[in-house]
Amino acid sequence: MPDRDAAWPWVRARLPARRRGQEAPATQAAAVVRTAVVTDSAAALPADWTAGLSGDGRLTVIPMPVMVGDEIYGEGEDDISETIALALASGTPVKTSRPSPGQFEQAYRSAQQRGFEAVVSVHISGELSGTADAARLAAARVGIPVEVVDSRTVGMALGMAVQAGVRAAAAGGDAASVAAAAAEQAARTKVYFYVPSLEQLRRGGRIGPAASLLGTMLAIKPILAVDGGKIVPLEKVRSAAKAVARLEEIVAADAGGRPAPAVRLAVHHFGNPDEAKGLAERLARALPQCPPAQASSLPAVLAAHAGLGVLAVIVGEEPAATGSLST
Repeated sequence: MPDRDAAWPWVRARLPARRRGQEAPATQAAAVVRTAVVTDSAAALPADWTAGLSGDGRLTVIPMPVMVGDEIYGEGEDDISETIALALASGTPVKTSRPSPGQFEQAYRSAQQRGFEAVVSVHISGELSGTADAARLAAARVGIPVEVVDSRTVGMALGMAVQAGVRAAAAGGDAASVAAAAAEQAARTKVYFYVPSLEQLRRGGRIGPAASLLGTMLAIKPILAVDGGKIVPLEKVRSAAKAVARLEEIVAADAGGRPAPAVRLAVHHFGNPDEAKGLAERLARALPQCPPAQASSLPAVLAAHAGLGVLAVIVGEEPAATGSLST
């Protein structure tokens, strides 16, 4: 087994040595992690990254349920990407729901039992899901202090906020500083995306029926964004090729206006990995001063609403004081 502390140098902090039955060396400079971080699977965090943190409870990812027909699947518990893709292609209803308050309560109590002093729970936008509300209900039932952060965003924009919170906790931060780090990171991050069809977003209530009908009748390919926690139309384009090209231009303009070494990009897709790979490669050529974009499939809970063929780009910015973060 690889040494987790060696693999994740920025999270070398850990629980007090006395909990492991031994004294820490006098030269040990690592901070004590006092605050656990909880999030939901809409954060789209890389599995290898979360695996390096979940073993001792520093990070817990609550799976979000997805309903395909009459079957309920748990994000992260079941391999459901292919099931959702087939359902969307065939017209089978696909719906999502928030996790139960009981799932959050269990996570918070587990953190308390492990010796953490507080929990910061960072979640998908409250405008798009009731997840943060479920977390607040659970927080009122436990003895450990819990701060719930509505990130007002989704995907790796939420994921970057979670990573900022984990970093702050690793530095020994209390709940207030960890929550502030997550919220500040979320505020620095933008989500831009293109969907071939607005139908899934309409079915899920994420956009109004009038907007969906207009897009269908006029064959408009919209570029959308997450703003104020909501999905909003950004521009209307007449063809898929022009929409993707315009998406690249918007991202390049945003990223190009930020401090180059600190910019982080992520590309999400669903059912179109080659298209996402090409988009990431073109962004790398357009933004040679920025690190390459991380490309990954959308979490099932987001893919269920965006539909097949979605392309999303997250533009984030690493705080100068914390340095880079491996993902």
